Formats: sequence, C-alpha cells, structure tokens
Amino acid sequence: MYEIARRVLSLRSEPPRDVVVTVGVPYEEPTGEWSCPYRIDGLAGWEHERKVTALDSLGAVELALAMTRAAVAGSHEAKEGLLSWEDVTSGGQARTVYVTWDKERDIAYIAMKHEIVPGEAVRQVVAEDVVLDYEDSGRLLGLELMNAATRLPSEMRL
Repeated sequence: MYEIARRVLSLRSEPPRDVVVTVGVPYEEPTGEWSCPYRIDGLAGWEHERKVTALDSLGAVELALAMTRAAVAGSHEAKEGLLSWEDVTSGGQARTVYVTWDKERDIAYIAMKHEIVPGEAVRQVVAEDVVLDYEDSGRLLGLELMNAATRLPSEMRL
C-alpha cells in the first residue's frame, strides 16, 4: 500500500508499543467505484490491510478515515485510556507528496510540497532519467522522472 496518511499512537502497555494507523492511495475499481486501503498495526485483529469503497476517490478516503477513527476510538485500549498521541516516538514520519504526470511526454513530477513557486528551485542535479530540484537551503523540493509509466506504481499514475 502506498501511504497518503499515517498516525502513530503510543500504547501504554508492558512493554509499551506503537499503534500505527495508515491510509493508502485510493484507486479505481473495474466497476468504476473507488476503493481506499487502510490498516491499523498494533491493535489485535487489525493487522491486515482492509479497504472501503465509495462512489469517488474523496468519498473512499473519507470513509477510510471514518473507519480507522471508529476502530481506534472503539478499541478496548482506547476505552481504558491506554492510547496516546502526545507520546509519539520520534523517528521517520510519512510525508505527503504531490504527483503530476504528463502522459504524452511520459514525465512525472513528484513535489515535496503543494506549490513550488518559480525561482524557488535554485539547483538541479541530473542523475540518469531523474532531475532533482533543490532550494537554496539544500532541501529537496521535488524530482522530475522520465519514463514515468514504467517507473511509477499504477496508483501514482493518475
């Protein structure tokens, strides 16, 4: 599953552990409806990927969020006050990226933020069929990917 959202909760148990709630990229079913995968790791009975289906992609995401919220809030761990969002362990955190794909030229752009203003990318690095755009502080803004149809997962080729 390719993530679009993730939350890590702390479960105050012995030993303490994380509860990870993940929502994936919605995708169109052959029927024309849209499905959105989700998963909750760390709560008994939720350790496998599930999906919800709706009429459009936004409806599927909204339904996945409602399902995960209800599952976590209704868990015995939450009812006993053992789940906490404030005690989140430090470490890697999923980030939203913004993907655009020019099908005619077969070039995708993966941006690390919603909008990159003209002139913000001050340095480019070319590596094979990838162009990396950096801002003046050295932080990666985005990357341009050639031959995107063969390199991007189908869920990202929207």
